[in-house]
Amino acid sequence: MVEPPIEYEQFEEGRHVNYWDLNPVLQEEARRLYPDDEFGWAEEKLQEFGHIVGHTIADNADRIDRHGPTLQSHDKYGKLLNQVEYHPDQLENERLIYEHGIVADAFKPPEGRDEPVGLLHTLTEQLLLSYADTGLVCAQSMTAGVALTLRNHDHTEDYTEYLDQLASTDYETVIEGAMFLTEEQGGSDVGAAETDAEPVVAPHQATESSAAQAKATQDGGELQTREYKLTGEKWFCSNIDAQGTLALARRPDAPDGTRGLSLFLVPHELPSGELNEQRYRRLKDKLGTESVPTGEVEFDGTTGYLVGEPERGFKYMTTMVNWERVTNSVGAVGIIGRLLLESKVKAANRDAFGQAIQDFPLMQRDLVEMAVDHEATLTFAMEAARWLDRYERDHGDDDAFQLMRLLVPVSKHVTTRKAVETASYAMEIQGGNGYVDDFVTHRLYRDAQVLPIWEGTANILSLDVLRAMEKEAAHGALLPLVSGYLDNVEHPYLQPLAETVQAEFEQLQEALLGLATTDDESAQYAAKDVTEYIYDVVTASILLSRAQEHLDDGDARKAIVANLFVERELASDSPGVQTDATPAMEYFDAIVQYDSLDDTKLPEQPVTT
Repeated sequence: MVEPPIEYEQFEEGRHVNYWDLNPVLQEEARRLYPDDEFGWAEEKLQEFGHIVGHTIADNADRIDRHGPTLQSHDKYGKLLNQVEYHPDQLENERLIYEHGIVADAFKPPEGRDEPVGLLHTLTEQLLLSYADTGLVCAQSMTAGVALTLRNHDHTEDYTEYLDQLASTDYETVIEGAMFLTEEQGGSDVGAAETDAEPVVAPHQATESSAAQAKATQDGGELQTREYKLTGEKWFCSNIDAQGTLALARRPDAPDGTRGLSLFLVPHELPSGELNEQRYRRLKDKLGTESVPTGEVEFDGTTGYLVGEPERGFKYMTTMVNWERVTNSVGAVGIIGRLLLESKVKAANRDAFGQAIQDFPLMQRDLVEMAVDHEATLTFAMEAARWLDRYERDHGDDDAFQLMRLLVPVSKHVTTRKAVETASYAMEIQGGNGYVDDFVTHRLYRDAQVLPIWEGTANILSLDVLRAMEKEAAHGALLPLVSGYLDNVEHPYLQPLAETVQAEFEQLQEALLGLATTDDESAQYAAKDVTEYIYDVVTASILLSRAQEHLDDGDARKAIVANLFVERELASDSPGVQTDATPAMEYFDAIVQYDSLDDTKLPEQPVTT
């Protein structure tokens, strides 16, 4: 275990280290996720996983980036294969994470426990995995997402065998998940989907050997079947060869738009062992995330099994979309964490003009700002994750639903954009090496670019924030959330900061009231500003509450972090010219190296930037 303050000159790179040990901020947030008597178990698992990712998966990921999956569509006789071939390091990485229980522990009791640990534990491990391989996180998170969707919506229990395999720790039997949503003509307009689903009208021919085979019931005199033949095209299909794929399609006479879509389980292989009738047309030549194969799929009489009730597919799929947005967000935080680590190591070891570049005021300022960004995004992402987890534990919890609906798209938008910005500057800190494929910042920069695109771009997410407030009054739970955090603040140093946040929160509430009365075009025009405003106010309130807890224990480090975030995001009317180097130079060790800061060393007033 590495104890703060962390001296980064002891490392050559941000690899062959334990990512859990080197992230005290994540450790603190994770400690809040478990009852006191359970954290010991969780910490041991997380520390073990941080070691695996830092010492094995990180190196494998670099090799996989140069030797990504390839598609063999047909054999030499022209027979359809749909076979994706993987580098051996990819298979080792998959084995390591699934045998560790990154998915299974959320759905089945792990060894030594009587019940599953829930989604927050999986998300914490996903954050650590994102230090090494965003593509692998994509495949793993979709596996968990399909498992969650089937658990919630497979009311017939037709697919318990699939769910069991999705949540397996046996690498020989585990299957992965995927979701095929995007069609070329629709993109984010899911309701424009043109894939058709024709029912198989002879359910008596289905064997009884598999629960996932066609099942028929008599409903109002009309025979319904769970087996359908799908026809259409899916344009962006990540984890293309997954055995547990979910896809949306429209049954005969179903209405247009999202209201007419049903959800289908589309396996790579049928229960008989035969290849499903679909064609993997090609793999995309992507900028990054090489480890997850993304391609185009043609359905032509492809077997799909109806999940849940007909014409409720889009509603069911929102379970997975919300999950994927959260995993995108914590994944972005993981990339930011790795980039920050690489930057700290470089700055500690790179000498210029007779001293380490971390000793120059400008670099200290940069590293402090990057560290504050990392801490802020991590705090907000885990808050959004907490409310999603709480809602998934109790679908009757209205507050959890409202906050999940509001905070998840906010988190996904802000954290993923911040990952792209951080990746760009982290390359700059490395100098010319950062631009070269031999160094990991090159890959992290390419991988980060997809995060704002996956599961909704900034515009789509901001419009979803408006939709959540308009249709579900999601902002109703925001007042008690922010007020509750600010009510915890008592320390004199934090009071002026809390007053600033309270004033901004009141302005935010006025803005939200204004949105309710303005025309649609004006509301849409303001959507991004409102989304980012929510992030700033909520994050500031949480950081101040955390700072109060730390000050109660005599540690002022978090107070400085909260101070810098509030001053930068909420208090400054104009960027001006900053000449006071005190925040960066005086508190560099505390913020960047996670050293404790005695509360007697706080200035009389909050620092300004």
